[in-house]
Amino acid sequence: MYSNLTSSKQLLLDTIIEDLKDIRNVSAIVLGGSYAEKMATIASDLDIGIYYERDKPFDIKEIERVAQKYAIENPTVTDFYQWGPFVNGGAWISTSQGKVDFLYRNINQVADIIEKAKRGEWENCYEQQPPYGFSSIFCLAEVEICVPLYDPDNIVRKLKDSIRKYPRKLKQSVISQSLWSAEFTIWHADSFAQKNDIYNLTGCLTRAIKDLTMALFAINEIYPLGDKRAIDRLEKATIKPNSLMSRIDNILCVSKTHPSSNVVEIKKLFEEVVNLSGSYHSLYQLYEK
Repeated sequence: MYSNLTSSKQLLLDTIIEDLKDIRNVSAIVLGGSYAEKMATIASDLDIGIYYERDKPFDIKEIERVAQKYAIENPTVTDFYQWGPFVNGGAWISTSQGKVDFLYRNINQVADIIEKAKRGEWENCYEQQPPYGFSSIFCLAEVEICVPLYDPDNIVRKLKDSIRKYPRKLKQSVISQSLWSAEFTIWHADSFAQKNDIYNLTGCLTRAIKDLTMALFAINEIYPLGDKRAIDRLEKATIKPNSLMSRIDNILCVSKTHPSSNVVEIKKLFEEVVNLSGSYHSLYQLYEK
């Protein structure tokens, strides 16, 4: 039994897996999300990843049949890639034991993302999900934490083996790109603060904080799983600025009468993260330090 997984929820999971295994072209099934990460509460959703080969997709009608079997109200079941390019479809199901999510995973796409990451290539799809989008690196985190429930050809195990060591080129790329984006964004934030433009200032502050968190994950060689609980995860990291969470909270609470103070604080945080990186060198002198 998994952490905080009740016997009734365990039974639900087991029976759903048995049904999904019978669907033609389902290659592997995993448990993901908070249960796999051992951070679940009694109210947490069950996240079930369903893997398939790009050229041999399963029948969505069969997924819908399983979803309907366990739903207490009409479930949402999507076609492939209706949610976007990374979280490429699935289902939202309300059951008698709580919410269950199905998440489709194209094995070939995940393998391609991993190979690109090893070359230092990654991307972020802002439109994929709030608040900051979906980074391709999240796919590596999902592979790392997931618990295989059905993996007859060891597909998931091979993917796990391929990301066991954090790629050196990915680390360099994420640190460099994220810190440059943060620096450039803070430069703009300074201008908006002087104009008392709260709309654009707060946008810059949140964007820069997102960049700094991505850099900190890379510095610690941790694959970020997503924006939810990201700061909680960083609080447990070895390499980080002191009082990270409270400082982020203060930076994001903007006073209309003193907006420049938030920029002062984020500049300090930026410089600390730069020093922790040990490798970032700005191409331009954008503001006085």
